[in-house]
Amino acid sequence: MSLNNHLTKCMLVAMLPLPLAVSAQNVGYDTIPGVELSEVRVLSSRVPLTRAQTPVLVRVINRDEIQAAPSSTVEQILKTASGVDVRQRGEGVQTDISLRGGTFDQITILLNGINISSPHTGHLSADFPVSVDDIERIEILEGPSARVFGTQSFCGTINIVTVDADPSKNGYTFASQGVANTFVGDNGHYGASISAAFSHNAGYNAKGAPNRLVHNISAGYTTDDGDVPNSSYSVSRVYYRGGYRADNIKADIQAGYSYKPFDANTFYGAASTDQWESNEHFLLSANAEITSGNFHFNPVVALDRRYDHYQWHKDSPKGENFHRCDVSTMGFNAWTKSSIGRSSIGVEMRSEQIFSTKLGNPLDSAKFFATRGLDAENGISYSHSADRTNITVILEHDFLFDHWTVALAAPAVYNSMLDYQWRWCPGVDISYRPNIYWKIYTNVNSAMRMPTFTDLYYSGANIVGNQDLDPERALDYSVGIRRRTQLVDAGATFFGSHKTDMIDWVIYADEPDGETYRSGNFELDNIGVETDFAIRPRAVWSNSPVTKIGAQYSYINADLEYNRPVAASKYAQEYLRHKVTADIEVSPVKNLTLCAEYRYQYRVGEGNEPYSLVDMAANYTFKRLTFYVQAYNLLDEQYFDFSYIEQPGRRISAGIKYKFGIR
Repeated sequence: MSLNNHLTKCMLVAMLPLPLAVSAQNVGYDTIPGVELSEVRVLSSRVPLTRAQTPVLVRVINRDEIQAAPSSTVEQILKTASGVDVRQRGEGVQTDISLRGGTFDQITILLNGINISSPHTGHLSADFPVSVDDIERIEILEGPSARVFGTQSFCGTINIVTVDADPSKNGYTFASQGVANTFVGDNGHYGASISAAFSHNAGYNAKGAPNRLVHNISAGYTTDDGDVPNSSYSVSRVYYRGGYRADNIKADIQAGYSYKPFDANTFYGAASTDQWESNEHFLLSANAEITSGNFHFNPVVALDRRYDHYQWHKDSPKGENFHRCDVSTMGFNAWTKSSIGRSSIGVEMRSEQIFSTKLGNPLDSAKFFATRGLDAENGISYSHSADRTNITVILEHDFLFDHWTVALAAPAVYNSMLDYQWRWCPGVDISYRPNIYWKIYTNVNSAMRMPTFTDLYYSGANIVGNQDLDPERALDYSVGIRRRTQLVDAGATFFGSHKTDMIDWVIYADEPDGETYRSGNFELDNIGVETDFAIRPRAVWSNSPVTKIGAQYSYINADLEYNRPVAASKYAQEYLRHKVTADIEVSPVKNLTLCAEYRYQYRVGEGNEPYSLVDMAANYTFKRLTFYVQAYNLLDEQYFDFSYIEQPGRRISAGIKYKFGIR
């Protein structure tokens, strides 16, 4: 069956069980008593919707959960989320994040709605210039969302939202809040960070209310000797976000920088145990929301630059590569309200370019130029280059009724590397809310993803890229139900997908040498289910010692079909079939919080053994000081996220946070 016919059939099936009947009763879906997150706008469509209104499943990890968890990085926080696959090569330096059985190249990573995913390789996408103390919440949108975030959002999107100094306290001319954090642990682990958010008046509007300027600035440093051989690292970062808040305009700029040199153990092959790499990341973006009556206009511009320096053997030129990847984005989204909902049109132009000693097409020698970045080396020049431009035009309409949300979208995508034709990726999302506590939803969405520059051009010992790769295509469908009250938040989702021209690195069985990995296309069908629940007794009984009890389970089964017999696969065949997580947060005495997390994972593929991990954290607050202890892999389990890269054993760290605020 063709992809278009499959799409039409699944859309009809998705709509059949949900006849469009609009109730006249006006229910306050955004005001569930005691459920603060129901009022939060989440990135799930081209128009702003609250978490209650959105017709798709958006998982939100809020600030209280982040601060209580035994987690010091974004990657560690995401490990307990259902449907999220986090595969670490090195603690704190390189992590592959994927959703619903996809690969690390098939999701979009956002920072305050700005795409920071790398077209060089998804190995580098989870490079955040912020710390855990900067984060207000993490939004996880599973399934294709090309109409919102572009073609990279093939299997889902993760949006990191940083703290915004509260501009609503307009009785103050100046307000600030912040955290200073220092910590130390075993294996030479130590570091410090500081985060500060503040706001102040910037004039007054015609009604006499103050306009506000808001700022968030942070910096941090972490170093570690490593728990296994050749795994030491350091991370330096600095971040700023500034904004202007007025009645008819909200504008933001953000700038971030991070630098991570690290010993890379056997990250890219078991034949070398002394690999080394460094990543340097610059980010600059500006966006705004301008309102005039019922018309809203959202322009955005972003620049992203990354330097990558890799050595097959540390301090040796053998297998050494230098890369510079530049991404520039310009776009806008315009939307308006009407009696039948909200209509929007969006245009995004994303230009991607790589300069490299390895990737791309050979440059004329006259166009060579010296490598750049902190780890550039004299006498070495970029000798290869590749570039492409992706243009996306998106039309969307959201029908908003008392009990229903129906979102229809028709994105058209053009990429300069293809055949000068536009490709459509339509989708439909429907949700029904019988009352403020229940939501039933169904979705059918399609997506397209271009290969990374690594997929197209990389070649080396026993590995060969393929410049003839087709873009990946996906059709996903899901149906789910959710109940949210003050006490309980629980739900279940069934999903499936039909994917064509999927990209994987494989050894074909009929290859003469039987050792060379090649990037090639294949077809994939998968089905799965996700269930989760969380009970928050303290939301109902203020004196309860138990703050939260939660559990999640996800299951995926995939059917892969290659055009040639395959002897081995690097990524696609190694997906999480079963994932179980559980967590409990208690406060047995005043000011003391204890949190424990359990995780079980069973990954298919040769050499992947199932494992269970327990992490714990204790936080004690005295006035503005918080003393904390975090223990990872408390039972000292030996485990592997990749079959040949051993992960750290038991690790314990302790620290002190000082929270400051000025009014």
